[in-house]
Amino acid sequence: MKKIINTIALLLIAVTVSAQTAREVLDKTAKTLSNKGGMSASFSIKDGATGTISVKGKKFQATTPDGIVWFNGKTQWTYVKQNAEVNVSNPTDAELQAINPYNFVYIYRNGYKAELKDAGNLHQIHLTATGKNKSIQEMYIRVDKKTYVPTAISMRRGKRWTSITISNFKKANLSDAIFSFNAKDYPQAEIVDLR
Repeated sequence: MKKIINTIALLLIAVTVSAQTAREVLDKTAKTLSNKGGMSASFSIKDGATGTISVKGKKFQATTPDGIVWFNGKTQWTYVKQNAEVNVSNPTDAELQAINPYNFVYIYRNGYKAELKDAGNLHQIHLTATGKNKSIQEMYIRVDKKTYVPTAISMRRGKRWTSITISNFKKANLSDAIFSFNAKDYPQAEIVDLR
């Protein structure tokens, strides 16, 4: 009986240490991504769009061949090239997560269990929601062991998985102006306010 209790205690300690280590990796990744001046990267969504993203805190701008999304921390503008239309909204956290893969640096701290696995030159973190109220129930994040830069993110919302590959990460000194839509740059665009 004592051996069983000791074995269970060791397993619990191993799980706790693993979770703390996963959190430490995510904390270091969040610090890397939280460069005061901002950062930029290229992305590719499996079976979907490719483009670039610039991030500064919670603000971001994502550009694809089909359009551009600006988010200044409160308001989001989505420009659709095909019909020259700009939709204006105040997105929820769940909507932001679907658009900005780097938003995980804000959500992992509350309501998620984190597990860490070794994947060669990468850390692989598996986040699992601890409650059913989270729009993202599960997420895998691959992080470079030396730089703490994420290289791939896969997230599950409902039964649907979205996988994103990230490359060309660069720290930058970005102006806040790039995170807001400027109507002067798109004089022909029809603006649709959905707020």
